[in-house]
Amino acid sequence: MPIPGTEALHDQAKGLDGRPLAEAAVLLVDGQIAAAEAVRAVASDIAGGARMLARALRAGGTLHYVAAGSSGLMAAADAQELGGTFSISPDQLRIHMAGGLPTGVEMPGGTEDETTGLDRALGGLGADDAVIAVSASGTTPYTLKAAALARATGAKVIAIANNAGSPLLEMSDHPILLATPPEVLSGSTRMGAGTAQKIALNMLSTLMAIELGHVHDGMMVNLRADNTKLRARATGIVSHVAGVAEDTAAAALDVSGGLVKPAVLVASGQTPDAARALLRETEGNLRAALARLKSSTQGRMS
Repeated sequence: MPIPGTEALHDQAKGLDGRPLAEAAVLLVDGQIAAAEAVRAVASDIAGGARMLARALRAGGTLHYVAAGSSGLMAAADAQELGGTFSISPDQLRIHMAGGLPTGVEMPGGTEDETTGLDRALGGLGADDAVIAVSASGTTPYTLKAAALARATGAKVIAIANNAGSPLLEMSDHPILLATPPEVLSGSTRMGAGTAQKIALNMLSTLMAIELGHVHDGMMVNLRADNTKLRARATGIVSHVAGVAEDTAAAALDVSGGLVKPAVLVASGQTPDAARALLRETEGNLRAALARLKSSTQGRMS
């Protein structure tokens, strides 16, 4: 039986424990870089997964992140950032980690083989939902059962795994194979495989946000300015996009409830009600709203 890639020995790891630490450090960082490079080969697959996630959110569905162990930590970190970064409603996000999210420094390993509670946790799945299942091996029982439950309800399954031909990839609607090389520390998938997973997950959610119109020229325009740092960022974004002074941008944010998209339109001369209506018409796409506003202005001038 062939050894999975995530369990194979690295060709330069022989004598690792006898090398100077600085030399071992270079080998470790080279392993991380090689793992990151593996993501480039599946950029189009990740883009396709992002479109699937965007469709789920547009339909009112929920995104379910499902994983175990270090993959679970990567998945949870991505999911927990979506509210602050893109104002994705918490009602549309769920995290399912084998054994639950750790509250201390220990993460029990035996939970990866357990599936208890998944039927209940995923009991509300429907055809509008999407499951992002992450497993380095692609054989983790927790993720396999989640994928099976999702398929039975019509929910879409996006699978991320690091071993070709693994069951998780084969039973998904949208497989993403991160063909990372063997770990310098054999089987320690929190390293190279985990790095590739983090990159892929961050790409999935960011591309999803672009598809939803939540990004404008590399700026996060769907954030809500509800703390000092975000207030400063939002003011700068409104000022830049609308081409107005920061005090004008700040005033537009005040009357827009701290929401960047309507604030840009208010700063561009719209009333708050008109700004919200325009965004509804363009499904929240700021670029489309600004184009429609420009066209309307030019039409009145001609």
